Amino acid sequence: MLARLALSRKPPESLPTRYLLVLLPKGKTLPGDIPHAGLLDAVLARRGMKTDELAKTPVSGTAANGALVAWGMLDFAGDTFTLQTQVRKGLRRLLVEKPGSIAIAVLGDEAQRRRAAELAVVGAWVNGAPLPARKKKDGHKPLRHIELTGFGGRKIFPALKAQAEGNLLCRSLTMLPPNELTPAAYRARIAELARQHGWQREEFDLKKLRGMGAGAFVAVAQGSADEDAAIVRLRYRHPGARQTVALVGKGICFDTGGHNLKPARHMHNMHEDMNGSAVVLGILLAATLNKMPVNLDCWLALAQNHISPKAYKQGDIVTALNGTTIEIIHTDAEGRMVLADTLTLAARARPDWMVDFATLTGSMAVALGARYSGVLGNRDELLQRAVSVGRQCGERLCAFPLDEDYEAALDSKVADIKQCTMDGEADHILAARFLKRFADDTPWLHVDLSSSRCEGGLGIADSEVNGFGVAWGLEMLNVHGCY
Repeated sequence: MLARLALSRKPPESLPTRYLLVLLPKGKTLPGDIPHAGLLDAVLARRGMKTDELAKTPVSGTAANGALVAWGMLDFAGDTFTLQTQVRKGLRRLLVEKPGSIAIAVLGDEAQRRRAAELAVVGAWVNGAPLPARKKKDGHKPLRHIELTGFGGRKIFPALKAQAEGNLLCRSLTMLPPNELTPAAYRARIAELARQHGWQREEFDLKKLRGMGAGAFVAVAQGSADEDAAIVRLRYRHPGARQTVALVGKGICFDTGGHNLKPARHMHNMHEDMNGSAVVLGILLAATLNKMPVNLDCWLALAQNHISPKAYKQGDIVTALNGTTIEIIHTDAEGRMVLADTLTLAARARPDWMVDFATLTGSMAVALGARYSGVLGNRDELLQRAVSVGRQCGERLCAFPLDEDYEAALDSKVADIKQCTMDGEADHILAARFLKRFADDTPWLHVDLSSSRCEGGLGIADSEVNGFGVAWGLEMLNVHGCY
């Protein structure tokens, strides 16, 4: 549960709090109304810092009444990601002590105070809520109360709270250990979420998928001892919707690599290979809580990539749901296999446009590191909009080419297409070229989530697993003509 928010008109220094964050616009001098100005002067002098350095390095000090006060500057000439990072660093100085309540004071002109309030409250919600942990003495106490002073626009916060709820759901699911989030357990959690929020739910289990001819998905799932893999469809409907959007998520609950077994260092954290499906659920939850006037059709490809006598192997030729024959080159390229049939199902429902989210390729992480995710698509306008929205919301995307001449690398002598190549060159592009065949002619984007885990936090999120994609997806629905 997220912390309760209260708006206050009291001067910051009179608030009965033990934890106070002060956010002010970047400048070379301090405003006259800054709370605890004398203490801040003393802290800056002790550290030998200039005033405007607060934009890079927030500081904190203990007031005479014992309260911990943190000050940070926001560079409103910078982009959203920069502002998010500045707010996150300021909040970290308070939240590291796991307080039950904090106060936030925002300074500046009206527009600056509004922006600071938005970012700070979302940051407190996102970083103050408990995440899955199994240590006996973890000591994590949730943040229960936020008091905001300096901005009184109450109407903006319900939508921001829904976004934070979606981000928290995404991160919480992604961080669950693999023995707790098997495909069967995941399906049960999804069923409960659907019941709570009124989503229509349909499951395509392995028996049904075999009967339908979904050979690409089944090839991956058949290696598991438990036949609990499935494609789960969730639907949210709004009577005022003008568009239907399909969201597709890769949900590999654990990825061993199959017969092409991953080494230990690359298998570590492979329980997070279901992050794409968690992003879809986070977007769906936030959109539902916001009552967004759009129809959402969500498709979750839930399976595990195990090694066993039944597991698919190099040289196999399988037939996908749309009739495409696929030559298996590497069993660790399982994500594009489960997404192939899932995209086919999504496209057959004829959405206006669709997006798939997946922790798909190591080459995207090599190309971008963990601070950007990559995006590819079959419509230039949609691709440009995706990058622009990423800048606006602070979840940054880099667009990659999808030109037809890349396809030659996937030519097969024995099937319609190779699953991948052995050398791995430009695999993030080749994977998207592969998936494009299954998107049919539906306007489509593929988001390769190289930034789903970033050491030290990313943007507004202070945990390594950061929920990247939820805010972007919501903003993309908002700006792309959905309402």
